[in-house]
Amino acid sequence: MSALKYAGMDDTDSDDELPPGWEERSTKDGWVYYANHDEMKTQWEHPKTGKKKRCAGDLPYGWEQETDAKGQIVFVDHINKRTTYFDPRQAFTVEDVVVKPKRYDGNTAALEILQGRDLSDKVVLITGGNSGIGFETARSFALHGAHVIIACRNLSRASKAVSLIQEEWHKARVEAMMCDLASLRSVREFADSFKAKKLPLHILVCNAAVCTQPWSLTEDGLESTFQICHLGHFLLVQCLQDVLRRSAPARVVVVSSESHRFTDLLDSSGKVDLALLCPPKKEYWSMLAYNRAKLCNILFSNELHRRFSPQGVTSNAVHPGNMMYTSIHRSWWLMTFLFTLARPFTKSMQQGAATTVYCAAAPELEGLGGMYFNNCFRCLPSMQAQDQSSAASLWELSERLVAERSAGIQAL
Repeated sequence: MSALKYAGMDDTDSDDELPPGWEERSTKDGWVYYANHDEMKTQWEHPKTGKKKRCAGDLPYGWEQETDAKGQIVFVDHINKRTTYFDPRQAFTVEDVVVKPKRYDGNTAALEILQGRDLSDKVVLITGGNSGIGFETARSFALHGAHVIIACRNLSRASKAVSLIQEEWHKARVEAMMCDLASLRSVREFADSFKAKKLPLHILVCNAAVCTQPWSLTEDGLESTFQICHLGHFLLVQCLQDVLRRSAPARVVVVSSESHRFTDLLDSSGKVDLALLCPPKKEYWSMLAYNRAKLCNILFSNELHRRFSPQGVTSNAVHPGNMMYTSIHRSWWLMTFLFTLARPFTKSMQQGAATTVYCAAAPELEGLGGMYFNNCFRCLPSMQAQDQSSAASLWELSERLVAERSAGIQAL
């Protein structure tokens, strides 16, 4: 009661009501403190209850934490165009206890996962970030302060995506760079251009893919689905591995698919068979080629984590959602028709990006990798996708393929 008498409010009905002259504020990381304007002092404990509190949860969507000219923290509501010193989270404070991570599911949007996060110290690279799930991934990171680079083979489309994000928030740091995964030369040139910027790389999202492509060979003499979905990303990571290690802790997220379960890659001796990954035209089936490439994605992610995690670079693979209406199926009219029929029953692009964003930014996954996620939950991939010897075999084959092509050898 001494605190109540001191405040002159021992007859109040509310323990949380502040005495006259006191104000509740919060620090940048959400801890609540109390300012006594009469005595010009601050303290962590509530002047009546003596308890410490912190803000529960994240800032509401559209709010951002900034610093004014005097160095004081202010909160900006970009939706309603207003600025205040009052932390909106203070309406939902909790006592000084450990706050458990939220649980997400297939209905969660990527922006929900990042709500209230300040990612201004992060650099994020996303392949295929000009449309669909990749665009929503780029948008979600950029709207939370990250420096986002969209790597795309069509620079005009990527530049349009950049403009859309910057129209939504003028302070978004997002840029487009040319990278054609169907050309190993282009991947190397992109990596050189990126390294010339002298930027760190905290998050690399291997998102770009093609599906239902007619049979074709790339300029490197490899089947296009295999090279775009897997080998181009493999070379990109190889070229940027030193940047990732210097930026540790860093994360790689490889976008795979549940379709990886409906295929295999091994020959009779148990090695990854290049003839299956790059079949001749008469033995080619576009969906099977896609399934095999998605299996490569998980094997690649697992082996990448095994090799790089001791240096602080982790990797996880994700399934974004079933039959989502993206541009990935544009090469086959029948598949486009089927996806159109399924569209009302599938995830939105924001929901499709959620698992990628979760694996790229969730604090509880720091230092963890070599896993496969669906709907923001860890799940088990196929038995072959879990096979360490298959992952090592694919890595060795991929190393040989890019080494041969860097030496000018085009024959399979």
